[in-house]
Amino acid sequence: MVNKVYLIGLGLIGGSIALSIKQKNPSIHIIGFDINVEQANLARRIGAIDEVSTELFPDLSTIDMIFLSTPVQQTINIIEELKSQNLKKDVIVTDVGSTKVKIVECANKHLNGKIKFIGGHPMAGSHKSGILAAKPHLFENAFYILTPSKYVTPHDVQSLKDVLEGTKANFIEMTPEEHDEVTGVISHFPHIVAASLVYQAKNHEEEFPLVKRLAAGGFRDITRIASSNPSMWRDILLHNKGPLLHLFDEWILEMERIKDLVAKEEAENLFTYFQQAKQYRDGLPEKQKGAIPSFYDLYVDVPDYPGIISEITGYLAKEEISLTNIRIIETREEIYGVLVLSFQTEKDRELAIKCINKYSSYETFMM
Repeated sequence: MVNKVYLIGLGLIGGSIALSIKQKNPSIHIIGFDINVEQANLARRIGAIDEVSTELFPDLSTIDMIFLSTPVQQTINIIEELKSQNLKKDVIVTDVGSTKVKIVECANKHLNGKIKFIGGHPMAGSHKSGILAAKPHLFENAFYILTPSKYVTPHDVQSLKDVLEGTKANFIEMTPEEHDEVTGVISHFPHIVAASLVYQAKNHEEEFPLVKRLAAGGFRDITRIASSNPSMWRDILLHNKGPLLHLFDEWILEMERIKDLVAKEEAENLFTYFQQAKQYRDGLPEKQKGAIPSFYDLYVDVPDYPGIISEITGYLAKEEISLTNIRIIETREEIYGVLVLSFQTEKDRELAIKCINKYSSYETFMM
């Protein structure tokens, strides 16, 4: 029976985990720590935690479960220090890191059978960060991967799932190696590709000054993940070095293959290449949350006149629909521009469509 939880790191992920636990099991007492004291105090004010710890390692002798919601390298450092703490027998320790091999290796090395370490990776996120962006339903229908260390029993894993039941996530167990290979393909390497596309555009800007202006719209959208936290992605790439080096080799071969098709003007093979890519992409799950946060954008054709943004956002506020981002593209005097509204969930976007259609005649569309 889990009565006390200690949570280190009270940002978006840690805060959302805490809120989901409190929503499902309000009797569980949650103590939280964050290096940013203001974040920790905010977490207590919004009801995510019951108590703020002023130190990283308070008295942990009565804690049943510890969550490490910190960057990968910090998680490894904390695991190394936990071995010298006075911990409750059979305490369960888990993390939320985007790579798993080095973290679980560290746990196997430094934590004995008294401490049950279960690697964790909730594959969901948001365009916002910090405790105020945390939501109890952030992980709903998302994959939550668990990679147990060698001392863990099925009962321990079930105990963790029971505490996290309020997340409404889909739990999947796999080895740390499988996790790092899979996330390398569908998350880590795509971030590298997005950043490289941005670099390519940047390198051509001096010769073609219009590049930056024309890169709005589609180019900006397909490279969105290049705006992710640089420190976090530096650490992820270094900690998942092995699988990523293999993916670099595969990617270079793939580029050489398509380059050869273009050089030889093999029209039929080029068509097949894009057709097969389209078929596979069109067959990907639409409703399921994946490793990279989805973007739920709504495009609204609006006239360019003072107050148009407050008019549209006023409609959404009236219906209590939350926005995560807003921008206008290609707006010129006396002609229609496009207002781009971003939402946290597909449900919010659908509600926004109904709301705007209800209060105005502006055309809405998705891309």
